[in-house]
Parts: sequence; C-alpha cells; structure tokens
Amino acid sequence: MFKEYRDFDALGLAELIRNKSVKAEEVLEAAIAAIEAVNPRLNAVVTTLYDEGRRMLSEADPSAPLYGVPFLLKDLLIQMKGTRYTRGSRAFAGYVSDHDTDNMLRYRSAGLCVLGKTNTPEFGLMGITEPELHGPTRNPWDVSRSPGGSSGGSAAAVASGMVPAASAGDGGGSIRIPASCTGLFGLKPSRGRTPNGPDVGEPWQGAAVSHALTRSVRDSAALLDILAFPGDPGAPYQIQEPSRRYLEEISNDPGRLRIAFTRKTPFGTDLHAESRNAVEECAKLLEDLGHEVVEDAPDYDWHELTASYLTMYFGEVAAEIANSGIPSSRHRDSFEFPTRTSAVLGSAYSAGDFASAINRWNSYGRMMADFHQRYDLFLTPTMAQLPPLIGQFDTPPLLKAVGSVLNTLRAGGILRAMKVADRIAEGQLSTVPFTQLANLTGQPAMSVPLYWTGTGIPMGSHFIAPMGREDLLFRLASQLEAASPWFDKHTSLKLERGD
Repeated sequence: MFKEYRDFDALGLAELIRNKSVKAEEVLEAAIAAIEAVNPRLNAVVTTLYDEGRRMLSEADPSAPLYGVPFLLKDLLIQMKGTRYTRGSRAFAGYVSDHDTDNMLRYRSAGLCVLGKTNTPEFGLMGITEPELHGPTRNPWDVSRSPGGSSGGSAAAVASGMVPAASAGDGGGSIRIPASCTGLFGLKPSRGRTPNGPDVGEPWQGAAVSHALTRSVRDSAALLDILAFPGDPGAPYQIQEPSRRYLEEISNDPGRLRIAFTRKTPFGTDLHAESRNAVEECAKLLEDLGHEVVEDAPDYDWHELTASYLTMYFGEVAAEIANSGIPSSRHRDSFEFPTRTSAVLGSAYSAGDFASAINRWNSYGRMMADFHQRYDLFLTPTMAQLPPLIGQFDTPPLLKAVGSVLNTLRAGGILRAMKVADRIAEGQLSTVPFTQLANLTGQPAMSVPLYWTGTGIPMGSHFIAPMGREDLLFRLASQLEAASPWFDKHTSLKLERGD
C-alpha cells in the first residue's frame, strides 16, 4: 500500500507517477482503500465507480497532466456516460447518463480517474448536504456538523483525504461554503469561465458555475486550466480567455493590493465571534504582507438582493420539476418537501416578477464594478455562523404538515402571503449572507482556509474579485498559502482500514 498517499496533492501524485516513483495503479488502490475506510463514517461518496476508475486509467494517455490521479464527481452539473446521475433526488435514483458532459470530457482528457460520485442535496438547493435519498454527509472535522452544501460530499471526501480533489458547483456559495466548513480551498470561477454543454447554456440564469474543491491552491489552478482552456464555443455567455494559464499565475506576486473588508453582515446582524475572529485575523495577515486593508463594503439592500436571488431560485426549481416528466400526483413521493414548496412558490411568480428580478442583477454588477474602481478585492467572512449541526435546518413538523397541504393545492399565493421566502432568507441564507452576491454579478470569488476555532472547526475567509480576475485571486491565494499553510492540517479521521 502507498502509505504516503495523503501527503500529496493532485499535482504531487501526478509527478510521482510521471517520475515512476510510484505506480498509477498503487495510487488508485490507495484512494479506494481510503474511501472504504473513511466513507462509512461520513457518507460522502454515494456511488462507487472503482472498476470504471481502473478502466479510465487503462485508457488514459500517460502524458496527460493529471494521469492516474484519483478524482470524485459531485452528483450534479456533471455527467459521466454509463453511470448513475441522481442529483440527490429520489425522482432520479435510477437514472443512468447516456453521455459525457463537456466538463467530464475535459477531465477525461486530463487523465483523471473517477472513483465515485459524491453526495449533494436535492438539485443542489441547500447549503447543507442532507438529501432524503442518500442521507446526511458529515463534516470530518466534527461529525455532528454538516460539511455545508451543496458540494458537501465532495468537500468531506477531500478534507478527509479520500482524494486530493473533487468536482463541485456553485450557484449561491456551493463551492465556497463547504470549503469554509471543511478547511479547503474553494474558488468559484467567473460566469462563462467553465463549460456547461451540451445540455445547458447558463445554469440558474448564469448564477451557477462548475469547478472543484482542493486542498492546495495549485491543484485548483491546474483543474481550472483543464476546464477553461479552450473556451466554450456556442455558450450563451462568452468571456475573454486569460492571457496565461492559471497554474502560471500562482508564482506571480499579487503586488500591493487595496482590499476592502467587513465584519458586519449585509443585513445588520452580528457575526458569530469565530467568524469575526477569522476575518480579522485574515485582515491582519494581509496587512503584514504589505497590502492596504480598509474597512468598507458596497452599499446594497440585502433583502432586495435575496429577493431577486430567490425569485430565480424558485423559478428554476419550478421549471426543473415541470420538465422532470413526473406527474404532479407523484410529486410528494418523488421530491422533498422544501423542493416541492420552492416549485409551488416559483409557479406563483409572474414572468414580469422573474424578469424584474434578473434585471436587478445588472444593477449589482454595476455597483460592484464601481466598488472595484476603489478596491482590488472585497474581503468578508465566508460564513456568518459555524458550520450547522446535522438536522439544524429540518422543517418543523407543523410547518411541514401545513405546507404539504398548500403544496398539494398548488397554493403558491398563500405561501407567498405567509412570507415563506422571508423565512428561507432569514434561516439558511442568514447563515451564509456573503456568497450570493458574486453569483448574481458573475464575479469570481474564493474561500481560503486560514482560521480554525479552538475546538478545531475551520472558518474560511471570502474574497470577491472583479469580473474575469481569477488570476488575481490565485496570486493572492498562493501568497496566503505560503504565509499561513493549511495543507498539513488533518482531521482526526484515519485512512487505515479498521481504525
């Protein structure tokens, strides 16, 4: 057994294989052993594909940049031909993909070997990963807590050392939130940076993008190079290709940056003390590195922003269920209560409501463009609270009973009158109020793991950059990684069988 497996990132493993210091087969078997040893405690991997991974290795080009590197796929936004694709939903528990999506084709060409699919909430709708189909995924730093969502399965798998990297997606923080919860590096690319074809043009009206969760900054850069080059011809939104590969950018000095930061939530409530500590320590580190740090924030109405975000969110869920082919009489047995409620709410909004909400996104984009005339980056906590406890956001039985009746009656107007959207905003979104802004504007953003609480819980620091400036994020992230390394921080979970 390749016992040093966990000591290397994806690029490190690829280099070992390329130099013949270890066989690719040994690396793959070490990853399989790690999954078998740890996954029963975390429930991160919901579909194993060991034989498929071995087959991918036998068919891969040994000269590919990540030849032989074990990898996992989030069970959403990426399809692999001949494998189960559930999207975290009972409705699609038996669905098998008949094609590779474009992002999967690029991962194949890079030599990655897929060993399984990771857990995700139904349709990626929640900031936690507790789908009824697969059950909850647990945080390897504290198994009583969630690893976040919607890429929680991928986050738990990488943080526990099953694989060095896994695919992820972000429509409202779903890369950055689990990165914060599990002590990983998570970058959300700019809108249009990564491919969505051939089935989708702009997921969630362009709010959702795909990328990965990694332990090292350089792995994230290398994986984004794989997805971003070449561009995505035929996509409805085209973005200018960067002048250099992102893996080259991490060795470039970011220069002296002017960075705005805030320790206030955008809706005026207090941060958890640990969230405040995390962002304050990050601001101090930035100053020590020579950057100018100013306490400031863009001026926007968070309730208006979340209303425009949730209008899109509800509308997309309504469309998802309408296009599922499942008759309404079977919705209760096929979809979870929050999903059905979101769909009913989505059907209660008019086309004018939807258009008005999307149009407001442009005002946030112009606001941030003006803000970045004064500041290179905007720093916030990634989360306003600690990673939630498993079950913390379960629907109360009485509300679920009343809501189920209204769902059956398709009484979306009554649900709107009950201000269900406000309850969602004040509940889940108030825990993570900083991430949705970049999804609406399309800007790149990242969560960097620089802080752990006294009880060993990681808390990320969140940076938003101007549109298209992933290069700037990678340069700064590499500098922070060198100044305050996190790669060798490990959870207490062991990889040996029987531990």
